[in-house]
Formats: sequence, structure tokens, C-alpha cells
Amino acid sequence: MDHLTENEFKPMLVAQLSNEEQVTFYKKTYTHVAGGVLVFILFEYILLQSETILNFALSMTQGWRWLLMLGGFMFITNYAENMALRTVDKNKQYLAYGLYILAEAFIFLPLIYIAIAYTQSFDLLNQAAIVTLSLFTGLSAIVLVTKKDFSFLKSGLTVGFFIAIGLIIAGTLFGFNLGLWFSVGMCALAAGSILYQTSNMVHKYSPDQHIPAALGLFASLMLLFWYVLRIFMSRD
Repeated sequence: MDHLTENEFKPMLVAQLSNEEQVTFYKKTYTHVAGGVLVFILFEYILLQSETILNFALSMTQGWRWLLMLGGFMFITNYAENMALRTVDKNKQYLAYGLYILAEAFIFLPLIYIAIAYTQSFDLLNQAAIVTLSLFTGLSAIVLVTKKDFSFLKSGLTVGFFIAIGLIIAGTLFGFNLGLWFSVGMCALAAGSILYQTSNMVHKYSPDQHIPAALGLFASLMLLFWYVLRIFMSRD
């Protein structure tokens, strides 16, 4: 009886739904990703209007302060992801998603400001956004069309991110520039993360978890955008 009870309450996964129900879930998820991008743009605009916040964010890019900022961002990321996954309360899931978007907007603030000041226009941002969205769409389509499970990427991504964090810490402490190839490598890591998160959306989430799924995809999208923008900014 206990086994029957466990099976009865075991959540159904998106992969087990009908094609129509899967499409509905995907639409909800990607609508929330698109909504996250729009909220990110709104937050970024608001933050850029405050000279006090902007100066504070710029001051946090120097030396050990940058490591402190990264540490705070990773803490908020972990907190938001856990909150979104561990609750069925949609209000708490939206709160977690909003908190993560705000954290992204703040950590992007210096990079966005410099990118605009670099060309006195939005050209770099527009170019990087087009490339990022094109790559994101193509990588997502690979998973959605093939239905392949990319969960095997998890261990490689984990190792890759730890190596990247180690290099960032070393570069900050010892004052060396990680350079173009680091950004290229991080773009590859972000691409792997998009494949992994899209695969999770198909194979790991239940039908009521479109907000956590959107958060994971949004995080990977923004990581890719960060390093695509860095590559564009490194051009002479």
C-alpha cells in the first residue's frame, strides 16, 4: 500500500505529457523567459538613472570588491533557484525569479554602462543581443526537436564552472587579464548550460514548474549574453 501511495503522488514529468500539453508548457516557460528579459531591461534602465547606484556598482568592479560582488551574486542565485524549486506557491516562485532578475541587472550594470559609453550608442548591446538570442534559439531548438537528454553535461558543466571561478579569482587577486579566449570558453560553457537547462525543461520538470524552468533558462541566456558582449567589447 505504501508503494502504491508513493507512486500515486509521484509527480508527472513534462516528457510524459501529450504533445499538446508539452507545447503548452513550453509556451509558458519561454513566455516567462521573455518576460524575464523585459523585466531585466526595465530594472537596468531604472538602475542606470541613479548616479549613486551606478557609482557604487562601478566601485565594486575593482579588486577584492569584485570577488565580494560575485560571491553575493552566487549566493542570491543559489537562494533564488532553491526557493523556486522547493515551493509550489506561485507567488514565492515569482518572488524568487524577480529577485534573481534584479541581481542580474545589478551585476550587469557596470558592463552595460561601459558598453554604452564605449560607442556612445546601443550598437554593441544590440549586436550582442542579436547574436545571443540567435544562439539561444538554435541551441533550444536542438533539444526540443531531437528530445535528447543532455543531463550527462551536468558533471562537465560543474567542473567547467569551478575552473572558471578559480581563474576569475586568480585574475582578480594577481591582476592579470583573462583575455578573449576565456570569454570564448565561457560562451561554450554557457551554450552547454543552455542545452542542459532546456533538456531539464523537457525531462526533469513537472507541468507546474514552468517558473523554475524559466529561471534556469534565463540564467543561462544571461551568462551567454555577458560573454558575447565581452567579446564584442574586446574588438578594436
